[in-house]
Amino acid sequence: MTDDTTGKDGETPEIPLEPFPVHRPESPFPPLYESLPPPPEDPPSDWIETADAHDLPTRENALAALGRFAFPPAPPLDDEGVAARDRRWTSRAIFTVAAFLMVFNAVSPLNWSRQQAPGWVQGTVEQLSEVWVAQLAVFGVDQPRQGLREMWTAARQARFIGQAPARDAGSTPG
Repeated sequence: MTDDTTGKDGETPEIPLEPFPVHRPESPFPPLYESLPPPPEDPPSDWIETADAHDLPTRENALAALGRFAFPPAPPLDDEGVAARDRRWTSRAIFTVAAFLMVFNAVSPLNWSRQQAPGWVQGTVEQLSEVWVAQLAVFGVDQPRQGLREMWTAARQARFIGQAPARDAGSTPG
């Protein structure tokens, strides 16, 4: 039986003293470019070395030329123009979101007004909201919100076998 520390000849193999391997500058693999054959020569062509592809005449689309003539490009915007464009974009985005919410979430101002202390503002908002919600209900805009609300209520009412029934959303523990 042989010991793991001895080699085939019975000699003790050389154990490196450092904990990390030593870098060997010579590689056992030759570089790839030395083993590849040289690339073939370019075939002879009629290419003119001094020619430039951008000097060739090109035919422009007549409609594009007419459009450029009728509507010349505007000069680039300065800082004030960029700021004005950004304000317009922001205003349009806010208006679009507000209109979307006023149509598809019209009941929120009504719920808000019902939670406030009685007063002139609260009463006005409540009356306007009631009319607005009633008008939108004619078109069925409130049906997606009603459907989600019913699904949420059904999920809250769901119980495991043997579990006590759920309390109503507005009830208080007694």
